[in-house]
Amino acid sequence: MVARVAALVAYPGYLQQWRRRSSSGTELVYLPYQELGNWMGLLRNSALFHWALVPFFKQWRIMHVLLDHCMDSIFAPKSSSISSLSSSALLSRFLEVSSSRKSSSLTFIGSRPFRPSSYSTTFAMASNDFSKPKIITGDFGYVLEDVPHFTDYIPDLSTYSNPLQDNPAFSVVKQYFVHVDDSVPQKIVVHKDSPRGIHFRRAGPRQKVYFDSDEVHACIVTCGGLCPGLNTVIREIVYSLYHMYGVTTVLGIDGGYRGFYARNTIALTPKVVNDIHKRGGTILGTSRGGHDTSKIVDSIQDRGINQVYIIGGDGTQKGASVIFEEIRRRGLKVVVAGIPKTIDNDIPVIDKSFGFDTAVEEAQRAINAAHVEAESVENGIGLVKLMGRYSGFIAMYATLASRDVDCCLIPESPFYLDGKGGLFEYIEKQLKENGHMVIVIAEGAGQELLSESMQSRNQQDASGNKLLQDVGLWISQGIKDYFSRQKTMAINLKYIDPTYMIRAVPSNASDNVYSTLLAQSAVHGAMAGYTGFTSGL
Repeated sequence: MVARVAALVAYPGYLQQWRRRSSSGTELVYLPYQELGNWMGLLRNSALFHWALVPFFKQWRIMHVLLDHCMDSIFAPKSSSISSLSSSALLSRFLEVSSSRKSSSLTFIGSRPFRPSSYSTTFAMASNDFSKPKIITGDFGYVLEDVPHFTDYIPDLSTYSNPLQDNPAFSVVKQYFVHVDDSVPQKIVVHKDSPRGIHFRRAGPRQKVYFDSDEVHACIVTCGGLCPGLNTVIREIVYSLYHMYGVTTVLGIDGGYRGFYARNTIALTPKVVNDIHKRGGTILGTSRGGHDTSKIVDSIQDRGINQVYIIGGDGTQKGASVIFEEIRRRGLKVVVAGIPKTIDNDIPVIDKSFGFDTAVEEAQRAINAAHVEAESVENGIGLVKLMGRYSGFIAMYATLASRDVDCCLIPESPFYLDGKGGLFEYIEKQLKENGHMVIVIAEGAGQELLSESMQSRNQQDASGNKLLQDVGLWISQGIKDYFSRQKTMAINLKYIDPTYMIRAVPSNASDNVYSTLLAQSAVHGAMAGYTGFTSGL
């Protein structure tokens, strides 16, 4: 097991920084990426979680605010520097801000470990009263933030023995079932004099379940943008329901939320989903928007569905939370289980989202191509734009993986172009020293610099995401214009935009394993009667 602090530093995982002030007084942070290898160790072998949907999307955005307190700008690896800020000092600042801003309503359930060093957890969708999660206290400062369960609002429910007890593939495993009082600490590394702190229910198979196999009518829906691993999650939910719990009725909702009330369902069996993990995209189709709570819950009720598995990003999980609240209001015995999906990896508390490793692997190929192009000509510049609407995880990890990037621009850190210490000056310096350079920019970086009308800035897609201007084309033209004005050297710039290529591919081995863990944990939680939760590592 690795300290929970890994999850805290994963978001601003770029902690070793150097600062200097420009002539305009703006404080810049230069990032020598070669020094980040030691921090990467903190991001490995972490714990698997499920969590509350409403606090989930609240925390999602809080992390961006936290970064503002930790850094002013990150953009130029390999840059010379004047003074330094120790990584431990920056981490202390981050943890202090994180502690003061953390949502009190965030709740988890931990899950059965896939291996001894890996734990899975479930986060509950909180009720409308976010300030009052279910709290259980114990000795030495122990605090358990509990998770919604059928028994909270439906009395006298029958329980059944878990079918896994009679399954020869699982019954031979000692201590396979999770004890009802098992919990996972939010922080694994603590001071010896510290209180035990917040814990979350451990997820995984229970000895007693709240569904008979024959009564389960499950459905799966995928919403939002594509992500490597979507088909793997779908496949493993189906396989887990069929082969672990004997469930034979699993439906796929076609085309996102609106598929609940506007389209037919797709019957999902192990045979149907057998090879889908080898394909990109989602066999169920996806869409943005289309959320109509009443129509969706009416459809769930009319079809006799009692387990709903929702795979999607922050907008999707907001919708899932509303669906859960309506189901609870109606007193229905229906599980709502979410699996968070974002290729950007910008989910707090957990270490990564599924598909992220694959996206970084694909992004690195584009960077390698840019490096070859830049290195092959005089004063060559390779510019690569990668996904990252609000976070620079893909850009930063691909930069770390490639080892060929001279400058990485991310949304968390503003930068400027002209003047002393600006981006253009840095590019010119690198070309004079090395004869070529590679720049990586996340799609959300530098948006405040784009000279577009406020009207176009405020446009949104169907999920409520802000429509971004193409910063890659804009900065590419800006670099060309700068050197044209300077007339000091002729440059050869190649712009590569693999944006959608990195997400429309099958997941790699790492993401396949992770997606399997997420799917199995969601199914175990649903069969155990927990509802209003989502899962993540």
